[in-house]
Amino acid sequence: HLGWPRVRALIVTNLYPSSERPRLGRFVADQVDAMRGLGADVEVFGFELGAGAYLPAARRLRAQLRQQSFDVVHAHYGLCGWVAALAGARPLVVTFHGTDVRHSLVGPSSRLLTRRLDLAAGASRSIFGPEGGRRGLPPGRAAIAVLPCGVDTRRFHPIDRAEARRRLRLDPEGRYLLFPANPDRAVKRHDRAAEVAGLADAELLVTREVSPKEMPLWVNAAGAVLVTSESEGFGLAPLEALACEVPVLATPVGAAPLVAGAVDGCLVAPFDASVWSRLAHRHLDAGDPRVEPGAMPALFSAERMAERVLSAYAGLLAGG
Repeated sequence: HLGWPRVRALIVTNLYPSSERPRLGRFVADQVDAMRGLGADVEVFGFELGAGAYLPAARRLRAQLRQQSFDVVHAHYGLCGWVAALAGARPLVVTFHGTDVRHSLVGPSSRLLTRRLDLAAGASRSIFGPEGGRRGLPPGRAAIAVLPCGVDTRRFHPIDRAEARRRLRLDPEGRYLLFPANPDRAVKRHDRAAEVAGLADAELLVTREVSPKEMPLWVNAAGAVLVTSESEGFGLAPLEALACEVPVLATPVGAAPLVAGAVDGCLVAPFDASVWSRLAHRHLDAGDPRVEPGAMPALFSAERMAERVLSAYAGLLAGG
């Protein structure tokens, strides 16, 4: 397993897939699976969503930590980090994913939490700076790192467009653009994507609780993927599109400028409906447009990012 020292880690999160919500926290589960594949002994402490769940979760976690020993406790999202901190977890790593830093109510508590951490990680470098007119995560007393979750390149890969549409029962001649986010989340700006689709004479496909197994079909069925967000912690959607060799049009937030900014046929730029729709129209007219993503999907694969996390653990445990 690449020579990694065997580490026993506890992941604390309230975002983890279930049979009822298979996409919830799929990126966290992908990282856990990849870490286990590298030989790490990883256990997950999960709890329900909702404001009333945090304090009971902290009490349960404290009891578990009295009975079990872990080399490191790693929470995903700031409020889950507070659960671990209140439970006395040490050493404690928290990965901040964006909304926990940018949110007007939760953001201040995330910034306060950094004072109690051994390692404060951002899902991308953008976490540590302002974005979308909102503050980032300033360096505190904790060490800092950038620890993305990564794309599962075993799931996301090119699939023949006609086959993808057939399996999804979509019109084989349809003009489709994909909005790969929950339209109810205001920060994702579904209104922008709908405007582009209208100008490009296309139907906008929207995925809510699509299963992880089906999501690559939706990406491959589309002429382009639209990532219109005001802000992103990392933003896996551009990488998932590139892993399928599908063009992506994205605002310059999260990791989009890094992973897609130099890919011919993609656009990473501030939102401009006329500019975006012209490129989308061109891709739709091409029938089955594809792009050459280069090395980015492999560089940001779930496995590579799991290696990065284990390296951060090793440095932390060694006092580095």
